[in-house]
Amino acid sequence: MKPKIDCNSIKFKTWLYFILFAAGLMLVLWIMQVFLFNSAYGTMKETQTREVVRDINQSFKKHDTEKFLHEIGELSDSYDMYIYVVSYDGKTQYFSPSAEDYAKAPSFETDYSGDGTSSDSEFISKIQTLNEHMIRNNGSAYVKIEGNDKSQVILAYGGVLTLEDKEPLIVYVFSPLWPVNSTVQILTNQLVAVSIVALIIACCISIYLSTRITRPIRKISATAQRLAQGEYGIVFRGGHYTELNNLADTLTGASIELEKSLMLQKDLVANVSHDLRTPLTMIKSYAEMIRDISGDNPDKRNEHLKVIIEETDRLNGLVGDLLTVSRLQSGKMVLDISEFSLTEAVESILNTYKVMEMEQDYRIEFNCSSNYIVRGDEEKLKQVVSNLVSNAVKFSGEEKHVIVSLRKKGRYVQFRVSDSGPGIPPEELDHVWERYYRSSSNMVRSAEGTGLGLAICKEILSLHKTDFGVSSTLGEGSEFWFDAELVRTDKLNTTD
Repeated sequence: MKPKIDCNSIKFKTWLYFILFAAGLMLVLWIMQVFLFNSAYGTMKETQTREVVRDINQSFKKHDTEKFLHEIGELSDSYDMYIYVVSYDGKTQYFSPSAEDYAKAPSFETDYSGDGTSSDSEFISKIQTLNEHMIRNNGSAYVKIEGNDKSQVILAYGGVLTLEDKEPLIVYVFSPLWPVNSTVQILTNQLVAVSIVALIIACCISIYLSTRITRPIRKISATAQRLAQGEYGIVFRGGHYTELNNLADTLTGASIELEKSLMLQKDLVANVSHDLRTPLTMIKSYAEMIRDISGDNPDKRNEHLKVIIEETDRLNGLVGDLLTVSRLQSGKMVLDISEFSLTEAVESILNTYKVMEMEQDYRIEFNCSSNYIVRGDEEKLKQVVSNLVSNAVKFSGEEKHVIVSLRKKGRYVQFRVSDSGPGIPPEELDHVWERYYRSSSNMVRSAEGTGLGLAICKEILSLHKTDFGVSSTLGEGSEFWFDAELVRTDKLNTTD
């Protein structure tokens, strides 16, 4: 089976573009060397002819007749031109091309007699034509004259050389404006060979480059297919190019994040399943006890119903916290920004713990010297305060001592809450904001709580784009804090 060529592939298009580029260069070279060669050659010969005429005039003024005629010969040989120098009356010929020069000039068809004169009627007619233009211009003249082959043009110049102490002379310069046919044929043959070799080299280079570029892309594509099949945590390999290396690094990062997300999802399912199973089991067990044992006993029935209600509330709180975390992390939660008193908000939350202070000997201190007005989402920041205070109360240890404080810190107000519990190991401080985190030092935990409180705090504070953190000392307790944007500071109302 023949391999199918994918015309849309990078490899094919890279090869095609490179070949087209090389072919385009060859086409331009062919146009310049073959089609425009005669024109370029003609322009060059015209420029050379005018330079030679200028040199002839200068030489006539500087040198005597003998040296002047010597330089005429050198110019004729150097520039492949046919120069004639005759007396003003045309009777004496001082310089003319040799027989060999005539043989090189097919357009003149000269019958050279060898005695210094030419009997060629074609040449005489060209001289006569040039003389007519010189008379018409009252001096020198440039004329383009067709040769025997109409495609071959001769640039002819005729002019009078005069000087006070010298005999006036007439100079004729004939410069063919066509290249030698053999030279054109040689250039054409060389150009054919160069074109073939250049196209072969371009084809080889394009195949090499296209393969070198597409090989790492194919590897990345194959690795991406493994990723799509659920093989997370794999590493993508780039190649020899920065862009491919950046792509591979990005995909590797995505693969690692997907692996973390999968592990987090598994942990979440396991933790939620465990936390849901416990209250559901309690509800089912106490419901069966009411049905089988305490149905006719009001005291036991009420006791069992109380447990069912508590477990139902805990289950409802767990589901609510899960929905809150999900909405926060999905970006669907929108902040309702307003200005409010953070001092009053903290006081209202601490008032709910008065019963615990009276009945369970908790000591909750609140240190605040001013009424701080802040900007933020009031309900969500109150939820953060409530979660942090609740967390401190749960882990306040045997001393049951919690300290809450508000103080100004530059353009912010800093909320702090510290407990007197067992503390958190330093290596675990970075994980306390994760969902369902359990510190290794907190071996005893209240049955209440969902394990999502600090995760919710982190998401809310991140939405506010504010700083927050935790510090802890083993055996002494922990302290959580966050900053809120300060609007103004009012006097604290101390009246009850």
